[in-house]
Order: sequence, then C-alpha cells, then structure tokens
Amino acid sequence: MNTSESTGLVVGKFWPLHKGHQLLLEAAATQVSELVVLVYANPDSATLPAAVRAGWIRELYRGDEVSEGPRIGSTPLRISALSADADGVPPDAADDATHREFVRRWLAQRGIHIDVVFSSEDYGPGFAKHLGAAHVAVDPARPQVPVSGTLVRSYPTEYAQFLHPLVAAQFGVVPPAAVPRVVLLGAESSGKSTLCAALAEALDTVWVPEYGRTLHEQKSGNLDYEDLLYIARRHVELENEAGAQAQGVIFCDTNAATTALYSYYYFHRCDPMLQAMAAVCGQRYAHTFVCAPTVPFEQDGWRGPEALRSFQHGMILMQLDYFGIPYTLVEGTVAERVAQVLGHLTISI
Repeated sequence: MNTSESTGLVVGKFWPLHKGHQLLLEAAATQVSELVVLVYANPDSATLPAAVRAGWIRELYRGDEVSEGPRIGSTPLRISALSADADGVPPDAADDATHREFVRRWLAQRGIHIDVVFSSEDYGPGFAKHLGAAHVAVDPARPQVPVSGTLVRSYPTEYAQFLHPLVAAQFGVVPPAAVPRVVLLGAESSGKSTLCAALAEALDTVWVPEYGRTLHEQKSGNLDYEDLLYIARRHVELENEAGAQAQGVIFCDTNAATTALYSYYYFHRCDPMLQAMAAVCGQRYAHTFVCAPTVPFEQDGWRGPEALRSFQHGMILMQLDYFGIPYTLVEGTVAERVAQVLGHLTISI
C-alpha cells in the first residue's frame, strides 16, 4: 500500500473507546495517508452518544495546537459521528448487507474513496470487498488487548486497565497504577514545583511538572478553551509515563481538578470530559497535599496578580471539600514542608 496516496477506513461503536480500538486506529494510521473513522450505533447510548465517543478520539489524538486537528503521527484523522436521525444509520440488528450498503452510500455521497478497511472483526473482509477496498485485520483474536466494549460497560472497574484515563473517568473509574501517585496542589507561587522537586530528590524518585504551565509558556500565554481538557489529558499521560522511572512514589504538581478550576476562571465553562477527570482525582492519588500561600510571591511574567493567590487557595480547598477528597495542608520553609510530607507518607503509604 502506498501510504502517500491511500485512504483507510475504520468503523465502530467505540462504546467505549478502549485500548483495543486505539491499537486498531494506530496500526491503521501507519499504513495510510488519511484515516476516515465513522462512529455510530443504533440504538445509540443516551448518556454517551456517538458525538461524545467521537470526541474521545479527537481529544486523544490532538496535539499541542488544536487547529491542526487530530492525527496519529503524520496521518490526519477524519472523524464523523453518525446518527439514525441525521444519517439514517441502520439498526445494529440489521444484516451485514444493509450495513455495508449504508456505509458505501454515505461515503459515495461525500466523494470519499476508501483504499483499505481496517478491522478486528469477522465482518471485515466482506465489508471491504463491498467497498472495493483491501482489508487488513488487526488483532482479530484479541491476544494483544483482551477486552471488548461489552465487558467494559458491564465491569468498568475490573477493565479500567484497558481504558485511557480520560475515557475511564467518564465511567467514574481510574486505571490501576503500579506506583502510587501523590499530588501537590496550591495557588500560583505557593511553592508546589519547588516542593515536588525537593521531595523527588529526597526519595530518589521522579516528579511530574504542571503541564499547563508548559503549554501556557509554549503558546505565549494564548491558551484556547479546548486546551484546558488537553492539559489535563497530557498531564495524566505524563504521570503514567513517569511510572517507569519512579522509585516507590511519583510526586505530581497539580491535577485535573485544579485545571477544571482554571477552565471556569478563564473561560467561565468546563468541558464535561474535564469535569469527569476532576471528579475522580480522589481515586487517582494516594494522598493530596495543599501548599499554603505563605511563601514570598514571585511574579515570573506568567502568573496573575498576587491578590489572586488567596482566592485561588480558597477555591482549591472548597473544591477538595466538595469532592470529599481528604488533604493535608503544608506550611513553612521548603525543608519544613518536606518533613511534613515525608512524615505523613511514612504513615499512609
């Protein structure tokens, strides 16, 4: 297959999007120059409709700049959520011939020519033949990712390991972690980053910087509303990546709950996916520490005015109380704060 000229197709319910689907999409993207992804079911989910499920795919495969659109490597993804009302999606129970012809007509009406169909299902070869395309099977027997959407819907906690944290949060669960994570929260210039670094050094482990700060500087302070969900998603991915180098514990500077607060602060709204990620922070972290805003304020050109610091601190505490997340307040010098955290962790971890 000439990847410089070919268009691939993946069709599915993605209910929910799991790592088996991600394997399929990522394998497909390496073999084509453009990947068309159709998301639909009939009857559809009332709580997680096709538009939401397509949104998961868009979010997991967007880069630092939202305007560039979702892509895997250099391959752009052309994602469409279809519905029975708007697109005439046939019932799930309809025969294969009906579904094949529906997709063929939908593509033809939009002038989309498919060169290769990718699937992990038995229907794949016949479906591809009906479209006049080649077929590539990806992990059809599921040895690489032994999961299905039905299993996840029925037992989300037991199968959370097969979900990206963003998707898992929509089911109110958190994928298990081999290394416990400890999160440090606090207002701007409250000493979070300094304390994270000092704790990591003290325990010869790693810490995860606040990704929101990284992207904020990278975009010269011009964050878009969509960037807040992306920040939360990238931060948990970086936490997971840090697990390979961690020694017993990972220290994390900020979490999705604080990112949600900033979404409301700057844009007066918050993406439901980010809200869900914020709501499971109590499960994600073994313990939460809050840095008191008592250290000297340092204006580095990226922070808001010092007067906001007390307000931010209060909002963080209110949010923790709202979610029922226990926390420990740390104060004093860096050395004193390190001692407070380590003393507590000796008891709790």
